[in-house]
Amino acid sequence: MSSTDKQIRREIQSRDVVEPSPEVAWHTLPSRVVVERLATGIDGLTDRDVQRRRAVHGWNRLAAAKPQSALLRFIRQFHNVLIYVMSGAAVVTAVLQHWIDTAVLFAAVIINVVIAYVQEGKAEAAMGAIRAMLSPRATVIRDGHTVDIDADELVPGDLVTLAPGDRVPADMRLLSVDGLRVEEAALTGESVPVDKSTDTTAADAPIADRVGMAYAGTLVVRGQATGVVVGTGPRTELGRINQLLTGISPTSTPLLRQISRFGRILAVFILALSAATFALGVLWRGQGIAEMFTMAVALAASAIPEGLPAIMTVTLAIGVQRMSRRRAIVRRLPAVEALGSVTVICSDKTGTLTSNEMTVQRVICGGHDIDVGGVGYAPVGDLSIDGRIIDPAHYPALRDALLAAELCNDASLHQADDAWMITGDPTEAALLVAAAKAGLPHDRARAEHPRINTVPFASENRIMGTLHTGTDADALILVKGAPERVLGICDRQRGVHGEEPVDRRYWQHMAVTTAAQGLRVLALARRRGAPRNAGVLEIADLDAGFTMLGLVGIIDPLRPDAVVAVQECHRAGIRVKMITGDHVATAREIGAQLGIGVGKPAVTGAEIAAMDDAELRNVAHERDVFARASPEHKLRLVCALQARGDVVAMTGDGVNDSPALKKADIGIAMGGKGTEAAKEAADMVLADDNFATIAAAVSEGRTVYDNIRKFVLFMLPTNGGEALVVIAAIIFQITLPLTPAQVLWINLATSSTLGLALAFEPPETDVMRRRPRPPRENLLSRYFAWRVGMVSVLMAGGALGMFLCELNLGTSVETARTMAVNAIVVAEMFYLLNNRYLLEPVLNRIGLFGNKIAFATVVACTALQLSFTYMPAMNVVFGSTPLGYVEWLKAAGVGALVFVAVEIEKFVVRRRRTSPPLREEHPQ
Repeated sequence: MSSTDKQIRREIQSRDVVEPSPEVAWHTLPSRVVVERLATGIDGLTDRDVQRRRAVHGWNRLAAAKPQSALLRFIRQFHNVLIYVMSGAAVVTAVLQHWIDTAVLFAAVIINVVIAYVQEGKAEAAMGAIRAMLSPRATVIRDGHTVDIDADELVPGDLVTLAPGDRVPADMRLLSVDGLRVEEAALTGESVPVDKSTDTTAADAPIADRVGMAYAGTLVVRGQATGVVVGTGPRTELGRINQLLTGISPTSTPLLRQISRFGRILAVFILALSAATFALGVLWRGQGIAEMFTMAVALAASAIPEGLPAIMTVTLAIGVQRMSRRRAIVRRLPAVEALGSVTVICSDKTGTLTSNEMTVQRVICGGHDIDVGGVGYAPVGDLSIDGRIIDPAHYPALRDALLAAELCNDASLHQADDAWMITGDPTEAALLVAAAKAGLPHDRARAEHPRINTVPFASENRIMGTLHTGTDADALILVKGAPERVLGICDRQRGVHGEEPVDRRYWQHMAVTTAAQGLRVLALARRRGAPRNAGVLEIADLDAGFTMLGLVGIIDPLRPDAVVAVQECHRAGIRVKMITGDHVATAREIGAQLGIGVGKPAVTGAEIAAMDDAELRNVAHERDVFARASPEHKLRLVCALQARGDVVAMTGDGVNDSPALKKADIGIAMGGKGTEAAKEAADMVLADDNFATIAAAVSEGRTVYDNIRKFVLFMLPTNGGEALVVIAAIIFQITLPLTPAQVLWINLATSSTLGLALAFEPPETDVMRRRPRPPRENLLSRYFAWRVGMVSVLMAGGALGMFLCELNLGTSVETARTMAVNAIVVAEMFYLLNNRYLLEPVLNRIGLFGNKIAFATVVACTALQLSFTYMPAMNVVFGSTPLGYVEWLKAAGVGALVFVAVEIEKFVVRRRRTSPPLREEHPQ
């Protein structure tokens, strides 16, 4: 810091001014006090004031982390268990000079590293997206002049003016307000724009209830205001969320954790087995050290699952493609499977479970309760009474109410590229859509009744009024606002046959029952006649003599298929929790309609803040609806569920969701209406913003995991059978039935063909009827270990038995080995069909021929084996010899033995559905 800056800092510190800090609850202080404590005059700050304060508080921007070099980021991607397994397998094959295997494995390593490198920096990108939300420009009063400056030049104490369409450039305490309404959904999750005032609020009020504050990154949809800056850069609410993101480390997926455990156990087992075999041969059987080293390497080569990492990558990549066809875009490869293992989905409400398009669902007028069909801003939908579609032209009271809603309105509705767009307040736009459904296009209505003057909506008045010329040249005053406020100025009501005395108890009852359904209620009224001052409408003109026209109930409607998707998740054993910034009553009602948290109280953000971590873990597990939740509350809920052992998916669309999205096992952002900050923090993006897509993606994720397990279950018996053959030959001092080159040929031929087919397996019929697998489940369960052991013994016994029988018949060693190799490969072809279903039978048309890829890989593997057996060059390299049809029939007999034995074993297990092994695979 320069000497000038130090001097300026000392000057500021010597002044009797309370500088902004996170500890000051500015929303609790009257605006007069805020101005005094920040030493701001009516003319704003001077240039000298700005320089002083910038020296202390810096620029109004969020600091970016120093980027790492591209080389360092690339090298760091090799620090991964998956990469270690592949690299180890590649080194072993290179030692054995099996260069094709080595090339394939190193190619898989590079592919994985490149994918991880591209996805690296997710958190940094998220923070960059948050930084981009800060307004680029601001209108500020300095030295008595209104100037337009870059928003990053703002300092605490600056006076800033806001107008419709402005993005709030910093955290501000509002000093004067004229009908200001701010869209805060990205920050708070509140689905409806918030009416602002200069009022103070309680110290523990959530952000969404702080009516006297305007926060950086939010959007002004209506009105004007002047405010004083109380927080810039890292001291804003956006800055606080940015700091939350910085402190969150990425979470490993369940599959990678399983692969890590599996890889460590398998590596220790292979090394121990190879060392024991080497020692057994040298010390007990007296074999030469060089010969036994070759044997041990052959054993290690036979036991290492070289194909597992490559097949995992292929299976995950196929899952990515399938999910993209279902409108789910995966940003990180392992996240494909992670979604299939989730036990809890924490969903935001606005834009995820609901459409984030305000819609009029109910109009109460003229003694009728009218339902309005259709969702969103497209003016398409029928009007009905008790399920009977009506013609709005036959209901004059309805048309009068909707005409008032249309004229006392600042929004606009237009069509662009076959999509309906709105300008202004979404609630007011919903009124325009309802009028259009009733056949009242707003362009014509506004042309017939030009507006002369307006009293804007203000939170202290809770009412808006407009003055129009009528068709008969008489003045027409229309109002809309809170039901109790509008009802208080009405002495008449629009009945079926005209005007009549107002029935206050009726309107009060209808307003309460409509609000209880989770709808936002507005009342509409009119009065004919000129205001006190001709051509000028004032708040005093909206005091009495009005005719009540009706009530409208507005809601952010549920997505049509969200209810079905939630039910599907429940059937799959996945708990769905709704975490929203909306009001408790709205959250509770929406949850009840979705079947979330029925019969259980909703939990508020204030209650979450008062809980310690232990108490929160219990509440997070037991309750399902959380309202008025801040970013910290969402993050704590995710952590609490993870602490209980849950695998958590978090959905969201706002910047306030970003920390929880990053912390969750899988973060899911909305691609259409979601903020860039949410997308960058997430592992997956829903292109259609639809919760139903999550249910489809869960099915795909479970299928990916099933297919990886099927490959493991297919691959390990091959490696086990080969290892048992080598061990038996060493123990019994017989000629080695398989040479190291032949072992690697089997692994290459089967992994590159047969194993690949399992990556393309479609979902099994019960994939969404199972409960989620236990998060700590091993990749190789006890039941799978039994299956692997049984099939390994069958393959080894068949190949070794055939080899010894052929030697006893006088067959050459080369031919006997060729038969042993083909016996193992043919057995794997049969076993591939077994593995298409983990437990269900495959002796049917779909089981045998339902996967065209499997059939193609069997054909490809057969071609490889024919070349291995009959091509002279292959005979020289691998020591193989041509076979006759009798030898092929014997090999086929070994394969048929394995196939029949596995199908019988699956039948027995299905009959014992209550046994522990089965419950392990399909927990109930």
